[in-house]
Amino acid sequence: MSNSVARLREERLARSLKPFVARGSRMPRCLACRLAQSHCMCAWRPQVAARSGVCLLMHDIEALKPSNTGWLIADVLADNSAFGWSRIEVDERLLALLDDPQWQPYVVFPAEYAVPERVVERVAPPAGKRPLFILLDATWTEARKMFRKSPYLDRFPVLSLSPEQHSRYRLRRSTRGEHLCTAEVAALCLEQAGDQAAAEALDAYLDVFSERYLSFKRHLPLDEQSEAHRRLRPFIG
Repeated sequence: MSNSVARLREERLARSLKPFVARGSRMPRCLACRLAQSHCMCAWRPQVAARSGVCLLMHDIEALKPSNTGWLIADVLADNSAFGWSRIEVDERLLALLDDPQWQPYVVFPAEYAVPERVVERVAPPAGKRPLFILLDATWTEARKMFRKSPYLDRFPVLSLSPEQHSRYRLRRSTRGEHLCTAEVAALCLEQAGDQAAAEALDAYLDVFSERYLSFKRHLPLDEQSEAHRRLRPFIG
């Protein structure tokens, strides 16, 4: 299965005039999962079927960050796409995807930023169509700008989620606990669409990624019997 975020990362690096230097860049990392080689989680990649697809619109260097969770979504879902966002130019491949008749795109964003007639609170694609969730993968400030300045998305419904839980993601700080990371948002979308197994697999995969990332960073022993690893194990092929 192709990981579109990995492909986008390579495209972005090819355009760079200077190397991208992430925190901890001196640490040898697995090129596939981005973790320290000693904590590689490639053997834990889930294999699960889903009817839904996800399209990630990623702000400039998002695909280059080792802590990016869009990468995890692309690992779990067979129908994954990732495109760099630009206010000036729109990737023709993105436009073709949005026009593909098999999909019903949904822009996933809070209702307060959209006109009321666009907002939906449940996933109900027309007969014969599959849901395609468009996620704006960026910081919250960047995502609001992307939402305002992407007129080609204006024809699609806005799916507004009301998560009951605060974010469990621990690799980046947010001042607001209700701001979920991209993988958490995707899992909620999958659950709404009836792809329960994929939602559970992605949630567990995110927790395993976070545990392994932090265990190396904090020099803690790796625990493959943790709750997150136990939840993920049934989805391993």
